[in-house]
Amino acid sequence: MNTLTMKKNTAAFLAAVMLTAAGCSAKTAAADQEQSQETAAEVQTETAETAKEDTQKEETAVQTISQNTVVSTADVTSSGLLDATDFFTERDLTQTADLTNAQYITLTSGQDVNITEEGVYVFSGTVTDVTIRVEADDTAKVQLVLNGVSITNDGVPAIYVVSADKVFVTTTETENTLTVNGTFTADGDTNTDAAIFSKDDLVLNGLGTLNVNSVDNGITCKDDMKITGGTYVIHANGDALEANDSIRISDGSFTISSASDGIHAENDEDQTTGYVYICGGTFDIEASDDGIYGNLAVQIDGGTISVTAAEGIEGTYVQINGGDTDISASDDGINAAAKTTTYTPTLEITGGNLDVTMGAGDTDALDANGYIYISGGNVNISAQFAFDYDYGAEMTGGTVTVNGQQVTSITNSMMGGGMGGMQGGMGPGGGMGPGGMGGGFGRP
Repeated sequence: MNTLTMKKNTAAFLAAVMLTAAGCSAKTAAADQEQSQETAAEVQTETAETAKEDTQKEETAVQTISQNTVVSTADVTSSGLLDATDFFTERDLTQTADLTNAQYITLTSGQDVNITEEGVYVFSGTVTDVTIRVEADDTAKVQLVLNGVSITNDGVPAIYVVSADKVFVTTTETENTLTVNGTFTADGDTNTDAAIFSKDDLVLNGLGTLNVNSVDNGITCKDDMKITGGTYVIHANGDALEANDSIRISDGSFTISSASDGIHAENDEDQTTGYVYICGGTFDIEASDDGIYGNLAVQIDGGTISVTAAEGIEGTYVQINGGDTDISASDDGINAAAKTTTYTPTLEITGGNLDVTMGAGDTDALDANGYIYISGGNVNISAQFAFDYDYGAEMTGGTVTVNGQQVTSITNSMMGGGMGGMQGGMGPGGGMGPGGMGGGFGRP
């Protein structure tokens, strides 16, 4: 073989090797590309499956919360002192939230949540030092859904409504706890002194339990407070439930322990408001002062109420039209006192079952700085002094038993004392009550 032939063969060999190498590189690149595509496809598939699972979990959570829409009823009346026909809206009475466009928020300790827009917000989590603050437009309706929430704060509300048209606090079928320890600090000129503090209308409802523990008031509303469902266990060093304009309750289960009043409504600036209306629910109230207090009026149309307090029920006008009310008191069982000039102090019983048990001493079962009227219902009194009134009393119906003996008329327990009365307000049926020096005799 000559040199030229060897060079040709060597060149051919090298060319073959290079072609083979190129072929291998091409095959390797193709394989790598195919593997990369497969890996990307697998990642996309896994991502899609994860997203699907997350969506399914979220949908499952929504279904767990919402299930079926539950709407309660309010057995209101239009024939009482207060016309309650329009006291509750359908949304007030709906115990489940519409979660179609709800936002879900898991609370984190030390991080407040600020709500500025109308909507439905679902909260969960066990945290400390957190305030859910609502500061929305005055036309906004905001619904706060508590789905297993526990908040423990030092000196500030767990829920603080600065502004809105109306705020709903709705419990799911879970247990929720709001606790405030220490000493409340003011927010500027606002004395935020409750675990739930609202400057605007507040509605409490739902299917779950809300435990409230507070060094001052339990739940405070500076407007109208409505409660239409749910279970409430409230321990408060101040008033358990407090509102300026009204407290309206159509349903719910309440266990209340208060170092002041159990339920308290009072508006110092408007004497035509500040009333308590109850047409349903179950109540177990222990209070150091008044069990139920309505500066203007207290009207009970229904419910099962048990009160142990210094005074069971107090207001300028107290009307009992239905329900079962059991009072154990150490001062007055029911006291119709001159708290406003809108009405003449009056205690009126038209229906229901009323049991009043008084402690020993100078105590009155039914006390009115004006009138007592009984036209229906069953009244059972165990007391040293059954009735005390200043202006007059009339019994036209019902069954009244005093210390085991049925009576057919109302007799003043004690005569004497100073002349009663204040400038007359509107009396029963719209008539003017006695003014000036009053009218009847009786202990103030």
